[in-house]
Amino acid sequence: MTTLREYLAELRERLRAFLEPQTRRLRAQIDPYVAQARARYDKLEKRERLLVQMAAGLLALFVVYNLIYSPIADYVDGLDERIATREHDLAGVQRLVATYATVKADLNAVQHSTVPGGKDFSLFSVVEASFSKSVGHEKIASIIPQADRKLPDGLVQYSVQLKLNDVSLAQIVDALYAVRTLPMPVGIANLRIQRRMQNTHSFDVDLTCVALGRSA
Repeated sequence: MTTLREYLAELRERLRAFLEPQTRRLRAQIDPYVAQARARYDKLEKRERLLVQMAAGLLALFVVYNLIYSPIADYVDGLDERIATREHDLAGVQRLVATYATVKADLNAVQHSTVPGGKDFSLFSVVEASFSKSVGHEKIASIIPQADRKLPDGLVQYSVQLKLNDVSLAQIVDALYAVRTLPMPVGIANLRIQRRMQNTHSFDVDLTCVALGRSA
């Protein structure tokens, strides 16, 4: 069985056998011109030979620059540009990955911070009980449940609007703390506190309590 080394050696031998006649014919055609050029060069004076050598050197530099150096330099410049483009693309992908990870973490946090869904849960009852205990039922001027809002990923947002009248700053703090420490995740949105004209130590408060749950 022929090995790879033997196959390559045979291939080189065939290639040399094919090129050798071509090389001989080419040298046979070129040699007369080379001999003529050498003979003319030998007849030149010393100064003329120096000029020919300088011209040959300049021609060699021109050929080397245009056929070797310039293509390599262009390739390197293009390679640097492609590397910079790839690095920029990679940075963009890394930013997208980081954004995706953040959004996914936020979504997981939201999904784990939901109240029991279905007809058995009433944010209205939870909020009314909390504020009645923290500020007193008589301070609740109005409490109005809002329409449930459907969200992506099977989530629903419950909300209740409240208006408190004539409450102190301490009562406001207690009420917000009571909502914060409920056994279920209820948040405060759209909080607005306005000082009363009749008593500068009392306030009227408008706020919205919100909670997230899963669709039944």
